Amino acid sequence: MGRFFSGVPWLTMGHVKVVIVDYGAGNLRSVARAVERAGGRPVVSSDPRDVERAEAVVMPGVGAAANTMRSLEALGLAEPLRQYILEGRPFLGVCMGQQVLFEFSEEGGLHRCLGILRGRVVRLPQGLKVPHMGWSPVRVVRLHPFLDGVRDGEYFYFVHSYYPRPEEPDVVAAVAHYGVEFPAVVAKGNLVATQFHPEKSGEAGLRLYRNFLRLARQ
Repeated sequence: MGRFFSGVPWLTMGHVKVVIVDYGAGNLRSVARAVERAGGRPVVSSDPRDVERAEAVVMPGVGAAANTMRSLEALGLAEPLRQYILEGRPFLGVCMGQQVLFEFSEEGGLHRCLGILRGRVVRLPQGLKVPHMGWSPVRVVRLHPFLDGVRDGEYFYFVHSYYPRPEEPDVVAAVAHYGVEFPAVVAKGNLVATQFHPEKSGEAGLRLYRNFLRLARQ
């Protein structure tokens, strides 16, 4: 079962119950704090049953796609996550949690990912210092409720060496630039995902968590 951050069993809470997927990656506590500050009730869990009955799911992540997929498969999380998203339920992917949504990643070879979105994850252009680390402006290219209150050119915090290249351009809601323009936010149905880390992006990032929870309540 998951680790609770309020001391109250999450099935009895009145607020949105947000399962934060624990597959061995770091940054879980900062994501849980952000969810709690935004008005959600977080539980960090590696239990597939928690994913299946969640009201909302956040999948954060750092590291490589191959290791991420191995961990998800070993924990029995890959298929429940895939089914949860395909059912149109509220899902937020962060950094690696965005990249793993695509069909393939070229990080360390060619690796199959969850395949929710068509396209693949590729390396930032040669000659750039990687990872791309720090604050960069994000340009909104498509209105979406997840981006409500986010001004065009708002800065968010990035740490990544690879980026998604979608085959469906209309899933891109915002872009950023580091040697190449790349998707900073993708959205399709109740799925939203960011290449940057909202939980490390101050008030603007917290606004995104609030927007996601509002969408989950609806």
